[in-house]
Amino acid sequence: MVDIVILGTVALDNIKTPFGKVENALGGSATYAAYSASFFAKSGVVSIVGKDFPQEHLDFLKKKIDLEGLKREGKTFRWEGYYEFDMNEAKTLNTCLNSLETFKPEIPEKYKDAKYLFLANLDPSLQLEVLEQIKAEFVVLDTMNLWINHKKEELLKVIKKVDVLLLNDGEARQLFNTVNLVKAANMALKLGPKHVIIKKGEHGALFFTDSTHFNAPGYPLENIKDPTGCGDSFGGGFIGYLAKTKNLSEPNIRKAIIYGSAIASYNAEDFSLNRLKKITIEDIEKRYGEFEEIRRF
Repeated sequence: MVDIVILGTVALDNIKTPFGKVENALGGSATYAAYSASFFAKSGVVSIVGKDFPQEHLDFLKKKIDLEGLKREGKTFRWEGYYEFDMNEAKTLNTCLNSLETFKPEIPEKYKDAKYLFLANLDPSLQLEVLEQIKAEFVVLDTMNLWINHKKEELLKVIKKVDVLLLNDGEARQLFNTVNLVKAANMALKLGPKHVIIKKGEHGALFFTDSTHFNAPGYPLENIKDPTGCGDSFGGGFIGYLAKTKNLSEPNIRKAIIYGSAIASYNAEDFSLNRLKKITIEDIEKRYGEFEEIRRF
């Protein structure tokens, strides 16, 4: 049995930033989210890779993540993109869906009793399919501008069924057609989620409920190489901490936001999962303490 089920992509990425580049690097929304969650709880991935997916990546992931829900057929989903000095926005050069194009999620029996579900960035129609198969007690949803542009109606259906909506500031403005993030959050809350988290990249995150608001700081990083996967790392760390503590009170959700932010800040310090591979829970706790100091007054 796993504590958290994570639906998303497992991918091979080609990425270029002002600080270097990588080819065929391990990536994908489910990859970053599940690995980040694994610092706190056992996660299982529902996704697909191709026959061309390197065995070394599978061996690495198996050490921390349950892969029974990972299909292997066809060719692996690939993404190619780059960042300029504004590291908050990725520019896509090429996307090859490959086996993801015909992917139908199949949920292993031991995943069906999981109490926590993270719907990482993926087609909302697939997110709906998984929601019907897993009756989790706490569901977090992430998305992106592609689905807002092309599958808005399906996305709105998913939003109505989750506990937490997680999206970045640009997506929030686009989805709710407003420049004001407070208005966007309030419109999202009216759809059904109890909580809305708006990620602001290096500037932190905003947390909203019907009656409260919390502003999480960004961590002042000196060494930034690649922000790819930071949002997914945030989401995975967030739900991982909640699954570990089994406490869904608002004060604990605020703590989970800081733990997610701490892991995401480490992720930005190198390409792929290279930095996350090297950190320990002690490193995460240390940075959590630094976040506390940033907000002390």
